[in-house]
Amino acid sequence: MPEPDPAGGSNPRWRAAESVLKRLGYSRVPPGHRAAPLEPAFWVQEAGVPRRTFPVFVPPGGSSTVNQGIDRWVEGLSGERTATDRAIFVVPTDDAADAAWAHLARAPGAAIDHEVSILVVPSAEKAADPPHFHLRPASPQEVLRLATGIVAGLFRRAQASDGSGQIDFEELLASLKGRFGIDVHRSLGVTSDEDALFILYQLALRDSYAPGDPGANLHLLVLKPTGPAARLPWFAG
Repeated sequence: MPEPDPAGGSNPRWRAAESVLKRLGYSRVPPGHRAAPLEPAFWVQEAGVPRRTFPVFVPPGGSSTVNQGIDRWVEGLSGERTATDRAIFVVPTDDAADAAWAHLARAPGAAIDHEVSILVVPSAEKAADPPHFHLRPASPQEVLRLATGIVAGLFRRAQASDGSGQIDFEELLASLKGRFGIDVHRSLGVTSDEDALFILYQLALRDSYAPGDPGANLHLLVLKPTGPAARLPWFAG
């Protein structure tokens, strides 16, 4: 990875990345006392959330330098949850983004336990292609596992409000995309949110059979202490 550009004006790829992030609602901020396991090109702050700052890494060259940067970032992470667990890696193409996600997934927990985004900023030759955050494909099993955890949290939040809260499964999909960076449609082979939720329901039903101990299944939620509807697949709630 190159040395950071304190002035922020000499590297065209960094300027392009900064411009794209600004349009997406991120503003450049000085590094201050922030620390990162790998020296970033610059830091940005999410609009309206002063504490959510992200180091932005803009590796030169192709996939090999991106992978080297990811490896150094993963190796530098401590076991503690800190602001440095966030990162934005900038790549020039969707293929490079897919390769970066695949490489990141080889480090256990790196793509899930930390807030990592892959931003595609096309080169000047492909300026017509719109810049965007690239969502990663995941196995249906991983999507289901994450969805189950998210829905359990939604149910707990509803129960904490005396059961008056509604469970919004659109919020589930938004969390899968926004928090975990998962391309839900591509991962499940569907083209609509309705189909995605249906497939997740079928996956939860398929995995809800535990011989001799139906309560042991992770995809069954405890809605009431007792009664015929005490446990059911999470989507059915």
